[in-house]
Amino acid sequence: MLKPINHRVREQEIVEILETCVFPDPERLEQVVAEYENNPELRLYGYESEEEIVGVIGFERMDGGDDLLIRHLAVKPECRGAGFGRGQILELIEMAKPRLVAAETDEEAVEFYRRIGFEIESLGERYPGVERYRCTYRAAE
Repeated sequence: MLKPINHRVREQEIVEILETCVFPDPERLEQVVAEYENNPELRLYGYESEEEIVGVIGFERMDGGDDLLIRHLAVKPECRGAGFGRGQILELIEMAKPRLVAAETDEEAVEFYRRIGFEIESLGERYPGVERYRCTYRAAE
């Protein structure tokens, strides 16, 4: 079950999950935490299983409209492979009723999005030696 957690973003368990999907740099992690804490346009939800937060999904509405941009998606390493990532996206779609959901990711996570039904487009090498992908899902009318 998804629950809003912007107000809990500094709790250690939330920071540790968020840290798994942020470039491994303490300054970058602090910047992301501060963005969720201070920007009312950014939403951070925790995914609960058995009364424990096992994942997080951060997103915003693109151009204030119906489309969503997933900024962060993470599941505790010990909980991966149990469908929690997919569950977060499906619940987000059900809750927010977007026309389109988009995410940018790397090669490591692109197959995850493809398996859910996202269309994949290469953005090329955005950083030296790192190809990035735009993942797009068009929700049913």
